[in-house]
Amino acid sequence: MNSKMKTFSNILSKAPDAARAYVDGKKVDEVECIVSDLPGIARGKAVPAQKFLRQKTFHLPDSIFFQTITGGWGEAAGKEGFIERDMILNPDYSTTTAAPWTGDWTLQVIHDAYDRKERPVPFAPRNVLKKVLELYKKESWAPVVAPEMEFYLVSRNSDPRTPIQAMMGRSGRPAAARQAYSMTAVDEFGPVIDDIYDFAELQGFEIDGITQEGGAGQLEINLQHGNPLKLSDEVFYFKRLIREAALRHNCFATFMAKPIEDEPGSAMHIHHSILDTNTGENLFSGPQGGETDMFYHFIGGLQKYLPAAIAVLAPYVNSYRRYVKDHAAPINLEWARDNRTTGIRVPLSSNSARRVENRIAGMDCNPYLGIAVSLACGYLGIKNEIRPSKQFRGDAYEGAEDIPRGLGSALDLFEKATPLHKILGTEFCRVYSIVKRAEHDEFLQVISPWEREHLLLNV
Repeated sequence: MNSKMKTFSNILSKAPDAARAYVDGKKVDEVECIVSDLPGIARGKAVPAQKFLRQKTFHLPDSIFFQTITGGWGEAAGKEGFIERDMILNPDYSTTTAAPWTGDWTLQVIHDAYDRKERPVPFAPRNVLKKVLELYKKESWAPVVAPEMEFYLVSRNSDPRTPIQAMMGRSGRPAAARQAYSMTAVDEFGPVIDDIYDFAELQGFEIDGITQEGGAGQLEINLQHGNPLKLSDEVFYFKRLIREAALRHNCFATFMAKPIEDEPGSAMHIHHSILDTNTGENLFSGPQGGETDMFYHFIGGLQKYLPAAIAVLAPYVNSYRRYVKDHAAPINLEWARDNRTTGIRVPLSSNSARRVENRIAGMDCNPYLGIAVSLACGYLGIKNEIRPSKQFRGDAYEGAEDIPRGLGSALDLFEKATPLHKILGTEFCRVYSIVKRAEHDEFLQVISPWEREHLLLNV
């Protein structure tokens, strides 16, 4: 596009209705040009609106994908060494949305990352998901997902050495645990939830529902099912939206998998179905309404390949604290219909809405990567015609544990998972593993309060 032709009129013509409505009659002050890094943090540049109009593309160094969650660096550079090549960032105007918490009229636009030869950067999370979706497209399959987002509203915590506490509700009392689905508990957080709704409406996101979960101050937001890329963009945006809404009310929103001891962890359950792109029919249901081979093969793929994928779905040392028996998180990969104790659940639904729920992913995972790897496992199951185990009957917490117990062992499985590497991209898998190993090694240098309490004077 000729830069002289670039105006907000032609940009907004490609933008969602909500973005156009947000700036209608307003002077746009700033545009945030953003990408998701490996943890799912928004990286990019905030530029004056006029500069955004003058430039066709923007640049960031590829090293943003080599950085650990602590700000350190994984030794993930290529053969030329750590030279921090510039990536070319191209805007996807369909992702244009408001940043309604700012003091001026600001838009956000997600950008796709390319190298100087206009090839997608292989370790950019959005590109990884696009790569998986392209495999489905070649088969004339359209995957549909519905993510569920669990998170905690907690009191402000400025000292990392202090345990996290549930936030004060409007009653002046701390949020109580074991209040799942309580409307009274939801009312306690009414002002925060109101801002979440307001921000979501201004950004054009449709919330399917908000519920109180089992933890103290734990909420769940369900999103409408839809295109995996669009839904990943929304989860990416939602995390920032929710954090900003919480800060307005003197509390934190956290997406840690296990922020509070003895409380349930926070998951990002992912519902999947697959449509025929030619007919629009759900391929998990046959002409007579029965379950198809594809349905069973998808489950089989999840069972076979998810152990190696858990390093992506549970990306931090804290993630594995969530997989606790009888704490609303799975401990194995059994599957069953309408059974929340299993790692893979088939919810009650009509034949046309038949779907498979992956309950393994933590809310701390990158949404692009979490959805990509889950779809990759299902794809491999379909292509290799993998049959699942027999449906589990009863309480799956009584079954054997078959989920890696820590990040180190999960990475061991991930690094050997050649079929997944071919789907996700070998370069992405190389970089991801190096960065996560660096984080794990750094964690192992930390001496915990438990060690000081029980080992200091006793061994």
